[in-house]
Amino acid sequence: MADLYEQLGVARDASDDDIKKAYRKLAMQWHPDRNNGSKDAEERFKLITEAYDVLRDPQKRAAYDRYGDAAFQRGGMGAGGMGGMHHVDLSEALNIFMRDFGGFSGLGDLFGQQGGRGAGPRTGGDVKIGIPLTLAEVATGVEKTVVAKLLDGCDKCEGSGAEPGSKPERCTTCAGTGEVRRAQRSFFGQFVSVAPCPTCAGEGTVIATPCKKCKGDGRVRAEKTIKVGIPAGVATGQYMTLRGQGNVGPRGGPRGDVIVLFEVEEDERFERDGEDLYTEVLLNYGQLVLGADVMVPGVTGELSLRVPSGTQSGQVFHLKGRGLPRVNASGVGDLHVRVQLWTPEKLSAREEQLVRELAELQAAAPTSGRSKGFWSKMKEALGA
Repeated sequence: MADLYEQLGVARDASDDDIKKAYRKLAMQWHPDRNNGSKDAEERFKLITEAYDVLRDPQKRAAYDRYGDAAFQRGGMGAGGMGGMHHVDLSEALNIFMRDFGGFSGLGDLFGQQGGRGAGPRTGGDVKIGIPLTLAEVATGVEKTVVAKLLDGCDKCEGSGAEPGSKPERCTTCAGTGEVRRAQRSFFGQFVSVAPCPTCAGEGTVIATPCKKCKGDGRVRAEKTIKVGIPAGVATGQYMTLRGQGNVGPRGGPRGDVIVLFEVEEDERFERDGEDLYTEVLLNYGQLVLGADVMVPGVTGELSLRVPSGTQSGQVFHLKGRGLPRVNASGVGDLHVRVQLWTPEKLSAREEQLVRELAELQAAAPTSGRSKGFWSKMKEALGA
């Protein structure tokens, strides 16, 4: 028998959800009713269903992982065995599929229809809001107040959609269930598909006299002020979800969510890599040779950096804990400062005289004998 994991196209450490999703996708592809009763499709459907039926069961899966096919042969796994495993026929395969994916679980999707969900109001849609942030705000975390245009409950009909003095009536098409069922016969038997009622859109009720203000929707456009507590350390592209603060559903349905997208403005002083920051400062020749205390940019204010004498241009200093906080976690990143030699474009007469005297006094730069660490520092400075 072929490897069961290969049958479903999943890894051996796949989760139960991964196995279920893989089987459902393959089952919809190879279901006989979607392939005009093809024998090849039928055989493939039975094989993937047999693999799924073993791997979905924790005990059977553990036995298969340990013993392979032998776990299901007579006498396998010692005296107890697993009772044997036989190849499923088409009827059993269809029953397994219907057991886990029939009815409300998506059988309607299999035949190109939307699965039923029972009567009741629909949930409102989600709303996306972009919030710009500075790097300083990212470093500390911040609370922002935004004004969003949302769909709110109609105050005239109190969200029911019906004109005051009237009320929603039970849908006669679905008898208030919100669903319509349709039986389909095929060579392999009868299938029942479930779909939302087309008359009431699955709500189970209809509005005979719509509210004049909201035209029967139960919602009107309104502005809502939302406070958003943004944690420190977020980055562009990350988001947070505010549950139940989005659009209200039609005719009294529950609210959707607000999706807050973060947009961190670029700061020309820094390059960001996660919670670490990189910056560069220019120093003159004397500061590098003799050493100096210099001020370097930090996110929330300048920081003092001690540059020792004999520092080479391009050397990188690491300031621990001076970067950005890790979002929703403990710890802070580092600030990496690269020092570079600043060469003036113009010199005064006195400066030029001194530089010429220094050039005569000073030995030429070495061409060999550099330490191994020199090239490592050069690569680091150049970002290699």
